Amino acid sequence: MSEHTDDLVLVINSGSSSIKYQLLDPESGTVAASGLVERIGEERGSIEHRVDGRTAEHEGPIPDHKAGLRLVFDMFAETGHDLAGAGVRAVGHRVVHGGEIFYEPTLITDEVVAAIAALSTLAPLHNPANVTGIQCTRELLPGVPQVAVFDTAFFHGLPAAAKTYAIDAEVAAAHGIRKYGFHGTSHEYVAGQVAEFLDRAPEQTNQIIFHLGNGASASAIRGGRPVDTTMGLTPLEGLVMGTRGGDLDPGILLHLMRSAGLDADAIDALLNRNAGIKGLSGVNDFRELRQLIDAGVESARLAHAVYIHRLRRYLGAYLVELGRVDAITFTAGVGENSDAVRADALADLEMFGIAVDPARNTAKARGARYISPVGAKIPVLVVPTNEELAIARAAHQVVVAGSERG
Repeated sequence: MSEHTDDLVLVINSGSSSIKYQLLDPESGTVAASGLVERIGEERGSIEHRVDGRTAEHEGPIPDHKAGLRLVFDMFAETGHDLAGAGVRAVGHRVVHGGEIFYEPTLITDEVVAAIAALSTLAPLHNPANVTGIQCTRELLPGVPQVAVFDTAFFHGLPAAAKTYAIDAEVAAAHGIRKYGFHGTSHEYVAGQVAEFLDRAPEQTNQIIFHLGNGASASAIRGGRPVDTTMGLTPLEGLVMGTRGGDLDPGILLHLMRSAGLDADAIDALLNRNAGIKGLSGVNDFRELRQLIDAGVESARLAHAVYIHRLRRYLGAYLVELGRVDAITFTAGVGENSDAVRADALADLEMFGIAVDPARNTAKARGARYISPVGAKIPVLVVPTNEELAIARAAHQVVVAGSERG
């Protein structure tokens, strides 16, 4: 591919110790290059940079995000894409929490960066890393417009009954306590893909989406707009996840504070890093979990059963919420790749018009596809998500609209 990249968008997803990135064409979805920086701040970091079917690797200390991004920019230049001089049209940043302030893609300014940083109290593991990635990229590409795309944006307009917690209203208002929802970029993208796959107008499509990765969430979408989702004020609520337990009796936290002497930081670590599948089985990768189950490890079997139990509970709730359901869809790493999770989540539901065809479900296929039997009342689908493409398109649209306004 030539170095001329005038209409490409660089997408940055900064985590606490990692950076995912893609350089892609927002119109066609063609990826020019992509990569992953891991173990930032550790003794031995790594970068895997993929371009034109080839992979370039770097190993060694990566002290901070700025150093990681500088190395990434060097690897771009070495493989034919000099980002600093090639005229990249825009940079799109994934930002986890937009609070009540941000609910659409937003051109980044100093004031926007400060506001995102201030929202770190609502997303202490995510927003600080997002801010760091934004600041570093603005220094490295000072003349390129940069856009923040918020994970919470799609769920901003949830109905009042769905987003309101039943606590003191003044306390909730003073501290921004409401259901915000997350993975919104993925849920919105997949909802559009489902409607297209079914050849239905989005505004005439009711659907349930399970975004199942290391983080996991579900949404109920009526006529193209979400009416409920599982994650809440933070990404801790809802489904069982890789290292997060999802729904929890808040009295458990009070009990641990009193009986175990745990402080806020210890509880934070327990809930975010040592709960969920990992807390129950010792592993958080579903491939490893499946190996343990096949080896007869009881804790792994229980972890899978708890995971499935929670999925089915929300499936039932959302079937009632929507009334008419036109599709149930699985997406993200676990949702797209674990036929056992899909089969177990929807087992013995034929009375509701829901079934999984074993051959379709286990077929090694890519792209959007049916896994329900032919003629099933409610189609069950697997639809790959593409958050990077959604972010690139949103960022490109903001920049083009700004240019057209002068």
